[in-house]
Amino acid sequence: MTSDDSTAAETNLTPQRQRSDRTLIIVSLFVAIGLVLVTRGVLVSVTGDDRAALPSSIESVLPVPDAEQALAQTDVFVDLASGLTGVLVIDGVEIETVDLSEIQTETVEPGEQVAVPVVTVFEPGNYTLTYAPSPDGPIDRFDSGSHRVDVIFWPIEDGRERARVFTWYFNVV
Repeated sequence: MTSDDSTAAETNLTPQRQRSDRTLIIVSLFVAIGLVLVTRGVLVSVTGDDRAALPSSIESVLPVPDAEQALAQTDVFVDLASGLTGVLVIDGVEIETVDLSEIQTETVEPGEQVAVPVVTVFEPGNYTLTYAPSPDGPIDRFDSGSHRVDVIFWPIEDGRERARVFTWYFNVV
């Protein structure tokens, strides 16, 4: 083997550095920046009940405040903190409230369903208020447009004299 052959063999054995492609570096930089921005957006986003700024006495409400696409037959629901009760005022109409524990179930036969009046139903075990629009009720459906809901709530033992109000709006399509 000649010295020229050994030099050629050494050249083939040593790894050669590839030059970085400038376009690849720029594209990778943009992808990395995009991933950082998307991750930051997800981490700082505020949605649902956090966005609604609910008082501490109200755990959740439906439809979500400022909902843009609620349905005409959507239920209005309020989950109150333990020990509270209240009433719903929808579009200026106070809906009668019935305590679910006071509905007479003595005359119901096994397998029969209990007839619940078309009013706001208060469930004392869960401290929730629910109104489902019905043709037999004061509000049979929600027309297209904006609707206002006021929940007037108070501690059960104090009575309505110590009531507070939370108001929110939703839109029906």
